[in-house]
Amino acid sequence: MTDIDWGSRKVRKPWPFPGRRRLVRTILGWLAFLVVTTFGGAQATGGRGAGAATAASPARAASAPAAATATRAVAAPARAVGVPAIAPIGLVQGQPGGQAVGGGGSAPYAAPNGASSALGASGRLVAGQGGSRDRGGISVVPPVTEAPHRARIKDVSTIEGIRDNQLVGYGLVMGLAGTGDSQQTTFPTQTLASMLLRMGVSVPASAIRVQNLAAVFVSATLPPFARPGTKLDVTAASAGDAKSLEGGVLLMTPLYGADGKIYAQAQGSIVLGGYSVTSNGNTKQLNHPTTGRIPFGAITERGIALDLAGRDHFSLLLNDADFHGAEAMADAVNLGLGRPLARVVDSRRVDLSVPPNEDIPLLLSKVESVEVAQYPRAKVIINERTGTVVIGGTVVLQPVSILHGGLTVNVVTEFAVSQPGPFSNGTTQVVPETRVEARDKPVSHIELRQGSTVDDLVRSLQTIGAGARDVISILQAMKAAGALEAEIEVL
Repeated sequence: MTDIDWGSRKVRKPWPFPGRRRLVRTILGWLAFLVVTTFGGAQATGGRGAGAATAASPARAASAPAAATATRAVAAPARAVGVPAIAPIGLVQGQPGGQAVGGGGSAPYAAPNGASSALGASGRLVAGQGGSRDRGGISVVPPVTEAPHRARIKDVSTIEGIRDNQLVGYGLVMGLAGTGDSQQTTFPTQTLASMLLRMGVSVPASAIRVQNLAAVFVSATLPPFARPGTKLDVTAASAGDAKSLEGGVLLMTPLYGADGKIYAQAQGSIVLGGYSVTSNGNTKQLNHPTTGRIPFGAITERGIALDLAGRDHFSLLLNDADFHGAEAMADAVNLGLGRPLARVVDSRRVDLSVPPNEDIPLLLSKVESVEVAQYPRAKVIINERTGTVVIGGTVVLQPVSILHGGLTVNVVTEFAVSQPGPFSNGTTQVVPETRVEARDKPVSHIELRQGSTVDDLVRSLQTIGAGARDVISILQAMKAAGALEAEIEVL
């Protein structure tokens, strides 16, 4: 539109046919739009189809001198459910900073080069100043990556100095029904003779013939801030050749710390998770009958003093050393507390400063409840003793072809009896006959293409009938070939 002055009054009449410069600009804009819609459209599956990007006409400049020229571009809606679609390329014309308007259900966007953005309920993304564009006026908007898993700080770290302490002791379990230590094990009877002597009964150790007692080692864990009277769970394990601790009672046993001091006393009936029955040389056993537990079987006699008052700093120790995780933890703590109190020292330690006159228990409770993003290492855990293989979800596989076969060699030895002839002076001899059998299994083939997941690998290995030992060998070979981007840990 243009304003035409007809004497004393102005009449708005339609804009005349644009000049050559405007015509060339319009043609170039439509050509750029065709290139974008042909090569940069979002390909998404599972929705109502992919939309085409449509460029709007250049926006009219604002009349205010300080206002920047802004334009709008309509992005192709990506109809995908549950899976982030490939972000379409939006056509942005005019000065930096524009509005990319998506249809309903469009994929999420991130503002390029740090431009501020806000995604409304209608799917409109408004990008603030700072958005970049190339010389052709086309801006590529990258998709937003999936948010990492978040966990509480108390679940992924510990506070230095606030920890458990191990206790151990030696004692006797009495009342066993003939399943205790045998006479070949001498130290249980020596311990019993010593205990009887303290009680005023003098009996030589060589004169004791009992099979209803067993020597055991008792272990417990003393938690932090434990006070006298706190009850602990204890575990008793046989130290001799006892067959079972079923029905036994642990006599009072002192529990010592690493400094040699007594911190708790244990006593009580032992609870087993199994049994062992022997009769006429036949034995039936369930689980492990020579190790048992006594719930709340120990009473704390000496606590470990830990004074929080007056501390000017604490250290958070990560369970898994990681510089990225340590930085994320420090940032999360500072953001949650609203003050810059956390500082990264190394990949495992984050120092927390305590302001003067701060309520330390309240501060630590707030820190432990802060959620922090987790970036776990890609790991494959292998237990060759049990044949267990655990593959983490962050493991990345590269394209690889696997040929797997097997050679089985069996050595069989049979003993034959050679009888001499009648009325001869020969003797009967046992002659071993050894036979070697070799069997070569056919080679199985697995091919993992680009983008294959751990689930694809597991299904392929199950298809060829690979056992646990075969899977371990294949994973180690893939690691050596560089097709397995993960750390292999053998238990």
